[in-house]
Amino acid sequence: MGWLMEDARRWWALTSMIVLLAAGWTWFSRVPVSVAGAGQIPSPREGFPAPDFTLDTLDGATATLSAFRGQVVIVNLWASWCGPCRAEMPAIQELYVANRQRGLAVLAVNGTFQDSQTDARAFAQKYGLTFPILLDRDGAVSRRYLLRALPSTFFVDRRGIIRSVAVGGPMREAVLQTQVESLLQKPP
Repeated sequence: MGWLMEDARRWWALTSMIVLLAAGWTWFSRVPVSVAGAGQIPSPREGFPAPDFTLDTLDGATATLSAFRGQVVIVNLWASWCGPCRAEMPAIQELYVANRQRGLAVLAVNGTFQDSQTDARAFAQKYGLTFPILLDRDGAVSRRYLLRALPSTFFVDRRGIIRSVAVGGPMREAVLQTQVESLLQKPP
């Protein structure tokens, strides 16, 4: 190996060959562009579009997230048996009542696949919830939003971009108001 180090031309030739082989390996082992995004679900992360969904509501209608474009949307994933969900839902209701005229929407996605529609209805009545209660019967939305803990809350701006994510809870009313206020102040 000493002979290689003594001859600068051989050293540079070997280094160049290694670099070219590495570049070639990188080029040939890449994922083709046609396959790179196929079948992948957009990640629910801050700064990225909120994955769209359509779910049935407790009152028999359907709601689609993208239909709320132009409004600030809180997407809250919850279950009736979840203690932190019970603790934060009254604050979400108060925030909604205070700000719905300013363009705030709340989509409360009940994990009906691990809860029940009857319990979700009783929960909504107990807390006097006036925003849509959506039923995630098969868990598709919970999977799409990579649910790790209940409650999980996604703050979506007027263009459909997730601006903040809160996993776990309960969130206090002041925290909720701060998150929403910054989004409501921005024009559509």
